[in-house]
Amino acid sequence: MASDTKLLRCAIYTRKSTEHGLEQEFNSLDAQREACEAFIKSQAFAGWRVLPQQYNDPAYSGGNLDRPALKRLIMDVEAGKVDVVVVYKIDRLTRSLADFAKLVDAFDVKSVSFVAVTQQFNTTTSMGRLTLNVLLSFAQFERELSAERVRDKVAASRRKGKWTGGSVPLGYDAENKKLIINKAEAETVRTIFGLYLEVGSFSKLVAELDRRKIVTKRRNSKVLKYRGGIPFTYGPLAYFLKNRIYIGETHHGGKWFKGEHAALLDRRTFDRAQDLLKFNTVKRKVKFSESGALLGGKLFDDKGNRMGPSFSSKSGVRYRFYVSVALRGRKHEAGSVSRISAPEIEGLVKAALSEKLQAPKEEVIERIDTITVSNGLIRVTLKQLKGKQRSIEIPWTPKPQGDAQVAATFGSKPDHKLVKSIIRAHAWLDDLSAGHHASIEDLASAADLHPKVIRQGLRLAFLPPLLTRAILEGEAMFELKHIPKLLPLSWRQQHRAVG
Repeated sequence: MASDTKLLRCAIYTRKSTEHGLEQEFNSLDAQREACEAFIKSQAFAGWRVLPQQYNDPAYSGGNLDRPALKRLIMDVEAGKVDVVVVYKIDRLTRSLADFAKLVDAFDVKSVSFVAVTQQFNTTTSMGRLTLNVLLSFAQFERELSAERVRDKVAASRRKGKWTGGSVPLGYDAENKKLIINKAEAETVRTIFGLYLEVGSFSKLVAELDRRKIVTKRRNSKVLKYRGGIPFTYGPLAYFLKNRIYIGETHHGGKWFKGEHAALLDRRTFDRAQDLLKFNTVKRKVKFSESGALLGGKLFDDKGNRMGPSFSSKSGVRYRFYVSVALRGRKHEAGSVSRISAPEIEGLVKAALSEKLQAPKEEVIERIDTITVSNGLIRVTLKQLKGKQRSIEIPWTPKPQGDAQVAATFGSKPDHKLVKSIIRAHAWLDDLSAGHHASIEDLASAADLHPKVIRQGLRLAFLPPLLTRAILEGEAMFELKHIPKLLPLSWRQQHRAVG
């Protein structure tokens, strides 16, 4: 009879909401697993066997499904590697009724049973599901009620300036539920603020912090994501420099209150840093808006670094590029191609996708998910269509870096049609200025042209000198058709209109 018993592979899932107590030799996760293993052994007569894989989620909330071990469990269920999912209590799996319904549906598709050892229910029957849903509804209600109580208590404490927990910022230690200054880290905090005011930009600051081996706060934690001690990047650095906790304040609900802890910085230093942050933010937004980046947010190098829009100016002409963010302080982390001409890659991608997809060039950009640039190959990944994702590979040869790349990208030969039009415009202007013709109509009659052609042509005689020089030397990145028929009077505005 025993030989006829079907083997049921049992996966044990454990979860703990907070980090508290995980440092103990025998913690809550161990207790949950031990209880589940004991229950499975009691069902050995029915063919139940414990799988060696462990699915443990320490310090993860049950309010959502964004948990690494749970994701692995679901993948193994879908792969047919699990027959029974065992938990200590239902709320260890989830505290959300909607998420529980999704999990039960996923289990049902693969005929996987679900068991809570302290609340024995069978999800394969309608009555079992009803009981589980009722029980889970109370679990969700309890979670929401507890959250409300905690939020109210935290709000009241923060308004009084008390420290209520969370990640302890660099420069402080938490003792007896209060923030105490860590003298060594406090000097690091002051150094970072001082360096930012000195160098004036994140790229230079990140490079200097790396050189000095200054990293984020180190914490004693079994959970890797909480340990810190990693190099600063732009996001955490911006948050650090804006943190008013360093001038003795606490935050709650979008407002700051006077805190019980001592300040690390004087207000004048902190305010100077905020002014510099605002100035750099405005300058960066203007630069981005002027870039006209068609592939913004979609382009990456072959090491996964985003390639953002940038530009340089030469002889009054603006040249657009995409540059790897790794160049902002961490050049060694950049991919094989760290900078590429914007018109070049935009033209290549539009032409290749238009041919492959049989669609107009103006429409293909919307179908792009990501673009990865490497030495000799551009890989374009399209957005999913009916669950399928498609990639297109475009061979290409990178051009030399530096000024040679600029010249190669935009050409070193003058646009003869544009040059001829400029020379003609100046000749017409000279004739009118010298009084050879009384009016534009007389000039048009002598040249056997329509007066409208003369008026439109004359606008080229009023281009900025630097722009005219760039056209004559073949360094312009535009053609005659790109120059608007109605140019503004301001040379600065003309640069923008043409560029």
